[in-house]
Amino acid sequence: MTIQDIHTLFLKCKSLSIDTRRIEKDSMFFAIKGENFDANTFAQEALERGALFVVIDNPAFLIDDRTILVNNSLETLQELAKFHRLYLNIPIIALTGSNGKTTTKELINIVLSQKYNTKATVGNLNNHIGVPLTLLSFNNETEIGIVEMGANHKKEIEFLCAIAQPDYGYITNFGKAHLEGFGGVEGVIQGKSEMYNYLLENDKLAFVNLNDAIQVEKSKLIRSYTFGLLNDRADLNVHKIEANPLVSVRYNNFFINSNLIGLYNANNINAAVATGIYFNIESKHIKSAIENYIPNNNRSQLLKKGSFQIILDAYNANPSSMGVAITNFLQLDSLNKIMILGDMFELGEESMKEHKIIVETLVNQNKSDCYLIGKAFFENRISNEKIHFFETFDDFIMYLNNNKYKEESTILIKGSRGMALERTLDYI
Repeated sequence: MTIQDIHTLFLKCKSLSIDTRRIEKDSMFFAIKGENFDANTFAQEALERGALFVVIDNPAFLIDDRTILVNNSLETLQELAKFHRLYLNIPIIALTGSNGKTTTKELINIVLSQKYNTKATVGNLNNHIGVPLTLLSFNNETEIGIVEMGANHKKEIEFLCAIAQPDYGYITNFGKAHLEGFGGVEGVIQGKSEMYNYLLENDKLAFVNLNDAIQVEKSKLIRSYTFGLLNDRADLNVHKIEANPLVSVRYNNFFINSNLIGLYNANNINAAVATGIYFNIESKHIKSAIENYIPNNNRSQLLKKGSFQIILDAYNANPSSMGVAITNFLQLDSLNKIMILGDMFELGEESMKEHKIIVETLVNQNKSDCYLIGKAFFENRISNEKIHFFETFDDFIMYLNNNKYKEESTILIKGSRGMALERTLDYI
């Protein structure tokens, strides 16, 4: 059976799933093998739950003409997504970068949806499985697709671009994320820049932040639409940025007062504004869209609990995002500041050095009480009355039970996803 044949069957289905627990009636189920399971074993269950067709790659699980046997279910999913993208032939905007991908994607989506029927990556389905699922969620009513692309090694963005074939691309930044997989910062730059390579080779357009020297250098041969702070050369010249703690930006005669925290979110907002202007969204609609966006999922959330103001940014962390979060936090107008920071993961051989740099940064500021949690921070522990080290989260909670925070404090909570520092909220 050809990909075109499978696509014809796919168009008869209402949705597509790789998880039998989430199968909808009249859907197509792809049996994707995992590290610890073979989804082919769920073929019968998928049909019983309402799937119209099941794609399998193990002939032992053939049932009837509703089961489609292929050589490799995952590769077929990816090929089907590429075929569907070409079949729809709609503008695709792709985003990658070390930090801010998901927030920027959400902002661009909400801005463009003021005029167009848009669909975007749900959550962080941004890998070799998530990108195909995103593309296959687009339909004939979709006017613009927005695809987030994540990567933790070289050639991954190149592969995802070959599937999604974006018409527009934006790289949020090049930071110290997934250093273990990329082999260092230069590897990160090369890996993320694979999107620029695709845009250049296919004469597509990049959105570029002129305040980022690496973006400017890597995109200099590509057609671009640019933005920048106080930069007359930019297509979108942003006149002012503030964050205390919520971010506000001004361009032309428009002020946008967002619900996002931190100067590091300003470029995410600016990218959404630039994209909106490029796609002819009126500034008043761009303003209302961004001002009505409320972050969730532990990403730069501003919370109140009793007398405490809490900045919860516990979805993820790497040296770049941790550094800018600390810098932003220190410039806030608040008398009592407390930082609760967790280990940063996937740094490989650079882990000890990068955690040490964060510790040294905190020593130099010497203003806020700091609580550092995790083995990497603990191995870099020093003697300092303002900085407290805890090897585990439980050790930190035991300390909290006997030592309370100052009332009316502002608290920053940030760490890698595996640290699950949002648990701290239960003890404040």
